[in-house]
Amino acid sequence: MAKPKTVTLFIQCIIDAVFPEVAEAMVRVLKRQDIDVICPADQTCCGQPAYNSGYQGEARTAARHFMEVFGEAETIVCPSGSCVSMVRHHYGDLFKDDARLKARAVDIGRRTFEFTEFLVDVLAVGQIGAKYVGRVTYHDSCHLLRGLEIADQPRKLLRGIEGLEFVEMPQSDRCCGFGGSFAVKYPKISTAMVDEKVANIVASGADTVTGCDMGCLMNIQGRLSRVGSDIKVRHIAQLLAGES
Repeated sequence: MAKPKTVTLFIQCIIDAVFPEVAEAMVRVLKRQDIDVICPADQTCCGQPAYNSGYQGEARTAARHFMEVFGEAETIVCPSGSCVSMVRHHYGDLFKDDARLKARAVDIGRRTFEFTEFLVDVLAVGQIGAKYVGRVTYHDSCHLLRGLEIADQPRKLLRGIEGLEFVEMPQSDRCCGFGGSFAVKYPKISTAMVDEKVANIVASGADTVTGCDMGCLMNIQGRLSRVGSDIKVRHIAQLLAGES
């Protein structure tokens, strides 16, 4: 596709409510690429929590609203692999019994991109002009890696940051144990999984861990704090914006 001049931002709920600095960093990165941004004030949840919990009706309601808000957007960019996976892969299933809505859902999924995917695959960006001094490791979040098959794009961007030393952690593709409501329903299993993730982060020797999904990073950040680690946690948008 041709390089767009304007993108419409789809801001993940947890970023909107808890980590707005991530969205602000993403906007700064996009503007440095001479991209104008639009952020609809009436956007809400994409419906993923309801869908994952088996509430199909509620998920359809959220999806209809999403399609109304973003229906005319040329290009939609989101700093969350899990939310993009929901729109791209599950909206069509939600409306499988309505041919018109299904076609609309599939079409909007094609126009929705995860942030690093958009930078590398659409804008063909390698070096973003950022600087971050530190030893950084990367966590592959499940929906981003398995749902969208995005793995090389964030690594390419990280390696292009001046001053950043990139190191792979052992088993970077292992789940961190968050999984939204999974961490609430199965806290002991979730804790065991994030403990394994934290051990792998520490083993990498990194002073910073990054990723593309703030849900995972919030879970990792919480466990690092509880074990007394001073390893920093940053969304990749913050590193690309040059934030320390």
